[in-house]
Amino acid sequence: MLPVVVVHGGAGHIPKARSENSTSGVRSAARTGYTILREGGSSMDAVVEAVTQLENNPSFNAGCGSVLNVKGEVEMDAIVMDGKTLGSGAVSAVRNIANPIQLARLVMDKTDHACLTAEGANQFARSMGVPEVPLQSLITDYSRMRWKKNLGPDANPVECQMGKMGTVGAVAVDSEGNVACATSTGGMLNKMEGRVGDTPCIGCGGYADNQVGAVSTTGHGEAIMKVVLARLILFHVEQGQSVEAASDLALAYMKSRVGGLGGVVTVDPQGQWAARFSSLQMAWAAAQKDTLHYGLYTGEHFTQSIDDPH
Repeated sequence: MLPVVVVHGGAGHIPKARSENSTSGVRSAARTGYTILREGGSSMDAVVEAVTQLENNPSFNAGCGSVLNVKGEVEMDAIVMDGKTLGSGAVSAVRNIANPIQLARLVMDKTDHACLTAEGANQFARSMGVPEVPLQSLITDYSRMRWKKNLGPDANPVECQMGKMGTVGAVAVDSEGNVACATSTGGMLNKMEGRVGDTPCIGCGGYADNQVGAVSTTGHGEAIMKVVLARLILFHVEQGQSVEAASDLALAYMKSRVGGLGGVVTVDPQGQWAARFSSLQMAWAAAQKDTLHYGLYTGEHFTQSIDDPH
């Protein structure tokens, strides 16, 4: 069953014109993560590399392609967690950084802290030699168009979140049985400046523990925080639920208790995995036993050989 990697490209509603890009994006990221695992790499290396690839893909709301805040600027959040040590690193409200997930890993590896924010995170990036990129390089025409469209007095805030390709994330188990998670996002469309969502909050945007499993979440950040979604799923796993049942129970609770929709990818240390969501869609892909699994709509589950390039 090992190794295994599962990635998501965000929960929500993906316009048809963009769904093909999101599906191929998550498949490619899962392949990349799996190649690292197959060559004996760690689960942490695999999830960070998979998420880096999604950050660099303008089809997703993370890194280049992030949604804009109310001032028309990009502010990004990310988290990583290592199931072996429970070590974690996160950044929030960072700008000018192409790959916040790599900065989150540096926070975990090079500091005694778990989360750095805004200017402090950018200062840390400079001290680590992480190159800053022009703000404009992270902004796509699509993000700017949707930002403008939703500034109008008659904008529908619910509809405005619909076209969002959400947060990206990955979970993995390596051949040694270590689990890890990584999650990265540009946040919520037209959010207030300084708004931080669930993604960089441990237990919300992600959680990893070798004794139970790993989760990466996506969806309505404020709702995810209220129920501590990632840790809630692992609580159900601890109670004896399968990763699929645990994911469904927690998503159903979030919907009934706080009216929030979302999606998750979950693994346990034995290599059982799940990609579950309460939203209309979630682009996801998993790689295990040289097979690539993927889907977009509820109930969809396609498979192909990992080495098939198409």
